[in-house]
Amino acid sequence: MCTAIAFLNKSLYFGRNMDIEYDFGQKIVIMPDEFPLATKCSGTLLKHYAVIGIARVEEGYPLYAEACNEKGLCMAGLNFPFNAVYADKESEGKIMLAPYELIPYVLGKCADICEARDLISRSEIINRPYKPSLPVAPLHWMVSDKNGSFVVERTSRGLEIFDNPCGVMTNNPPFDSQIINLEKIKGLYAKNPAGYFGKAEPEENYCAGVGALGLPGDYSSSSRFVKAVFLMDNSMCGESAESCVSQVLHILDAVAMPRGSVVTDEGKLDVTTYSCCIDAERGVYYYKTYDGFAVKKSEMTEELKRGSLLAVSEM
Repeated sequence: MCTAIAFLNKSLYFGRNMDIEYDFGQKIVIMPDEFPLATKCSGTLLKHYAVIGIARVEEGYPLYAEACNEKGLCMAGLNFPFNAVYADKESEGKIMLAPYELIPYVLGKCADICEARDLISRSEIINRPYKPSLPVAPLHWMVSDKNGSFVVERTSRGLEIFDNPCGVMTNNPPFDSQIINLEKIKGLYAKNPAGYFGKAEPEENYCAGVGALGLPGDYSSSSRFVKAVFLMDNSMCGESAESCVSQVLHILDAVAMPRGSVVTDEGKLDVTTYSCCIDAERGVYYYKTYDGFAVKKSEMTEELKRGSLLAVSEM
């Protein structure tokens, strides 16, 4: 599961709900600019942009769920089961990247979405696990900066890049089908309707919010997508960083999963383990966990951007 949003209010605030039925060892991880970023098939980056995000660190390697680089480019990988199909062999002339390598490599090399789109269009995502005990995750990705967003999917149709004008991504179905689902909210409004069909028109609405009757409220990925787009389109907040971070976290709360609301086929509880908001311009990572009420933050300072050792902190 999961929901990611790119909230633009002069600058970018990139948010994400991590909806998962287990703890994956997540930590706040800063990858400085001289950390040796090795890949299976495309060499090692010895010099790159610094990156902050939430990751599992495996044998000293950051397996990022979502992250932001020092230039303000953000990226998140979300679950994409049954649809993600990766290449089985290398392609000549392509930058070959395993799924877990895509976020740190793109953020390490690219300053904005134009550079990211160009790099990814020259790449192929190959079916290579980090190690045998960590199987390849079926993912698709959203890439965002202050100028917009796009989605990357590798399916049986090959590698595809979709413009993402709504700045929202969830899980299945594929992104082009998700956009079609927005037909469901064409007639929904934040304000109450001015009138009704038929002759039996009441003198006034019985409550506020009537204009959005029919807005999906279940936890399916298609419904969360539609609801998040509605909330983003009707969002109002101040221009300060505090106001924007608060707004992003409130939008994510509206599509979050309380414990017990979603049970997987294996009988496990799908829960919003954490919600986060990245102030992309300033390199500040705000987050809250399911059992924690306080919003915490971690900052990618100039000192932490430079060097070769990962900076890892508990959430």
